[in-house]
Amino acid sequence: MKILVTGAGGMVGSHMVELLSEEKHEVIGTYYKPTVDLKEVKGNFKLIECDVRYPKNIERIIFDFQPDKIFHLAAQSYPTVSWEKPYETIDTNINGTIAIYEAIKFVRKTVNKNYDPMVVVACSSAEYGETLNELEGDEIYVKETAALKPLHPYGVSKVGQDLISFQYFMNDHIRCIRARIFNSTGTRKVNDVISDFTRRAVECERNKTNVLRVGNLNTRRAIMDQRDLVSALILLSDKGKAGDVYNISSEHIYKMADLVKLIEDEIGFKLDAQVDPKLLRPTDEKVIVGDISKLKKDTGWKQQIDIKTTIKDMISYWRNK
Repeated sequence: MKILVTGAGGMVGSHMVELLSEEKHEVIGTYYKPTVDLKEVKGNFKLIECDVRYPKNIERIIFDFQPDKIFHLAAQSYPTVSWEKPYETIDTNINGTIAIYEAIKFVRKTVNKNYDPMVVVACSSAEYGETLNELEGDEIYVKETAALKPLHPYGVSKVGQDLISFQYFMNDHIRCIRARIFNSTGTRKVNDVISDFTRRAVECERNKTNVLRVGNLNTRRAIMDQRDLVSALILLSDKGKAGDVYNISSEHIYKMADLVKLIEDEIGFKLDAQVDPKLLRPTDEKVIVGDISKLKKDTGWKQQIDIKTTIKDMISYWRNK
């Protein structure tokens, strides 16, 4: 197949283009202000710099390449940044998504009226927002039917991506999947708890110290490996119901203190976990997990990578860095 991956300069996109090229697909990846070192991304694919905020950029690529599948991962993906740069966040995430669909319409209008790619859009659990805080008792599994009440510009932008995709499906019959992605991590990830902990642990190893700066170790999070996420996205592109929305989430919940213990086991020495007030949040989110019964039913997906393997691979990654 011919496959386009936007956002190939991010953690998920970089691993996706590598995997798809290994599977002998013809792959183009786009990037703009990459968060990963592109020199690390290896494989038989083409990388093109492309700012999706300028529609002609992505239109030219889709017009020339006419991919069978489009994985739209390009985004301003940090909630904290969205407060500082709300215009850029909305522009990149919503207008960048519109540009994908308008490019498909342009191909249909000008050169190939039967052009019918599958578009998988990386949406987010941030769309649920306040709804997550309203869940009571043991009800932590969020269904796709839950109300969308985003709490920051990033979450709003992801609702925009989600619903604009539905609009193009209904009105222009462009096949798409809206994937609401929950916490994921892996090699090349930056600025999440496992990435930070494993990187700091390797720094302790190098500097011959055992002091590990941490935040609240009593919090619990559902976290999946990026390889399971990539697998889910690809399965959805093959087996998902066009126009529909799917949660992609870990089913396993981990306490932060337990993650530190697993890191200690991997590096082979005891860490002195010291709370850094700068790493504490005013409030910590409740444990939230996506209900993935629809994903499993329609695609047969299941989590394959255990957290020990994820931590082992991330420590190895930082050691090599």
